[in-house]
Amino acid sequence: MQKTVLIVDDEKSICQSLGSILTDEGYEVLTAASGEEALKVVKEELPSLVILDIWLPGIDGIETLKTIKAQYPQIRVIMISGHGTIETAVKATKLGAFDFFEKPLSMEKVILIVNHVFELINLEEENKLLKQKISQDYELTGNSAPILELKEMISIVAPTNAWILIMGENGTGKELVARSIHRLSKRVYKPFVEVNCAAIPEDLIESELFGHEKGSFTGATEKKRGKFDLAHEGTIFLDEVADMSLKAQAKILRILQEKKFERVGGNTFIPTDVRVLAATNKDLELEMEAGRFRQDLYYRLNVIPLRVPPLRERKEDIPVLTNWFLKEFSLKEHEDEKTIADDALAKLMEHDWPGNVRELKNFIERLVIMIPQDVIAAKDIPLLTEGSHEIPEAGLPLFASDSFRTAKMDFEKEYIIKKLKEFDGNISKTAESIGLERSNLHRKIKRYGLDDTPKQ
Repeated sequence: MQKTVLIVDDEKSICQSLGSILTDEGYEVLTAASGEEALKVVKEELPSLVILDIWLPGIDGIETLKTIKAQYPQIRVIMISGHGTIETAVKATKLGAFDFFEKPLSMEKVILIVNHVFELINLEEENKLLKQKISQDYELTGNSAPILELKEMISIVAPTNAWILIMGENGTGKELVARSIHRLSKRVYKPFVEVNCAAIPEDLIESELFGHEKGSFTGATEKKRGKFDLAHEGTIFLDEVADMSLKAQAKILRILQEKKFERVGGNTFIPTDVRVLAATNKDLELEMEAGRFRQDLYYRLNVIPLRVPPLRERKEDIPVLTNWFLKEFSLKEHEDEKTIADDALAKLMEHDWPGNVRELKNFIERLVIMIPQDVIAAKDIPLLTEGSHEIPEAGLPLFASDSFRTAKMDFEKEYIIKKLKEFDGNISKTAESIGLERSNLHRKIKRYGLDDTPKQ
């Protein structure tokens, strides 16, 4: 971050003394003796902070402040004056001044405030970078016709307050769509609260959704705010909404209709203003026919339906997604970014990806971990036809586990076994080959029960 301070004062002694102290503090210092000169320096140098005297020859400090804040609103301005009044200070503050000091200046106080200004600037820059990263994380990746159509629909419906039903297979990115809608909505600066409907036990559904008062039931040792309370004025995302029991569906329907609720054990109705986004991987019309989903709740939620296409319908996005995941996991697991050869990409394009983008993402992470070279080639890609998800030499089912953590551990164990065999059980050579500390490899060998492997 640039740490440049412009001091504007017609008293040379102020510029010299304050400039010397700020220079000692590590700031780059510029000076100007008039408002006109200050505006010229601001245009050329764009300082982060201006310390501006009110009484100046030519245009005064107040007019200079107005011009700076109109043209460069991001620049902080601290006003100083030898003839300051409360009225002047209030006026300067209303015009956008960060602070106001009277002469003679307390250098300690000035340094304290200047440091505080740059701390705030640093936080704002970090916040901006974080928001950019979040925006990228929640950006739908791809340029295929189905994705471009979905993006266009999102851009149309997101700024409204309409309730939206997001439909799609597992792993297609329904949550990503929901977060994209929230990010582009008028409620972006309000909460986004996700509710995994399938994961809430029926006996706790009321407490989770509406909250409870202290002592309302055994174990309620303090008051708790529910999901609808937390999402007030924001967005609530009901994920896997079709997996709720009929009793839970009735409770959801009631709050959606009445737009108010009572906490468990409470006797006061609390109004709620939420935008509802719901998602499901099931055909809700079939669920209604089977009596597993309420028809009235379906019509309440299905104001605008959005369908997230499966990966097999947007195969031209596979190269873009693959390179995105390679970059993400390479940075996480290695210093150098891995790439993928064209023949390897061709093999990925041939697969139908029943687990959709989630399956592709997990598969790419596995390749980044398991393949030591920087370029992933076709020979590194196991067979991806249905029912044949196996790594050739190891024989370990690639998608045998429903838990990614377990699958990752399985492959790590298999990889270590394979490498130990290559080096005849020599732990030092194996550790050097795969880029692990010897002690770290020892711990993994012990964790996976490979202690019988010959040690060197």
